Amino acid sequence: MRRKPLAASRLADRLACPRACCRLRIWMPPHPRASGRLRHRRRLLSSRAAKPQAVAAVPGPHSRSEEVSRLEAALYVAREPLTTRRLAKLARLTDGTRARSLLKELKRLHEASGSAFRVEQIAGGFQLLTRAPFGPWVRRLIETPVENRLSTAALETLAIVAYRQPVTRAEIESIRGVGSEEMLRQLLDRDLLAIGGRTEEIGRPNVYATTKRFLRVFGLSKIEDLPPSAAPADLPAATS
Repeated sequence: MRRKPLAASRLADRLACPRACCRLRIWMPPHPRASGRLRHRRRLLSSRAAKPQAVAAVPGPHSRSEEVSRLEAALYVAREPLTTRRLAKLARLTDGTRARSLLKELKRLHEASGSAFRVEQIAGGFQLLTRAPFGPWVRRLIETPVENRLSTAALETLAIVAYRQPVTRAEIESIRGVGSEEMLRQLLDRDLLAIGGRTEEIGRPNVYATTKRFLRVFGLSKIEDLPPSAAPADLPAATS
């Protein structure tokens, strides 16, 4: 006689016993409404996880609002000056006017807390810069190599263009007393100078002017912020 498998025989014995049958739990598929609620709960949890959580500000004299914190974060990661319109877009503010008012608040907080940073208006925008007293420590990390620094002759040429722009090469050389073609080429390569057009003179020579990078390097908001100095024509001639 062929024996039934053990599991099958036990199931048959349970079905034959009424009491055992009452203890059986029969699986039923979930109710469609319940599964719909489960899917809705999962979508809700996933959407909450995707949203950035606001950081609760610790109450204090130097605490920042959420808007100021977003504005400061955008300035912190920016590698170039940002306009108020751009800042408003990055920090999710209403408009540039709101960004400008929050910049004033951020400046006040930096001053009151003795921060190592300050917000400066340079090159037509705003940027987060290190204060001058902390310069020696910062230079240890980002010290400019000697070969990348401008020579005295290049700085002199740059100063003449900055104060006399737009200016031709002939005018620069008449002030310096020496040829300036190589100096102009170096300054063009470093994006400190740019060709601003041509004159109506014979041969239509190029005229040179400073760039936005020049304003950034020297911490100027506009070219009119240059410090008062002697007329470039009074500068002593230097050899290149």
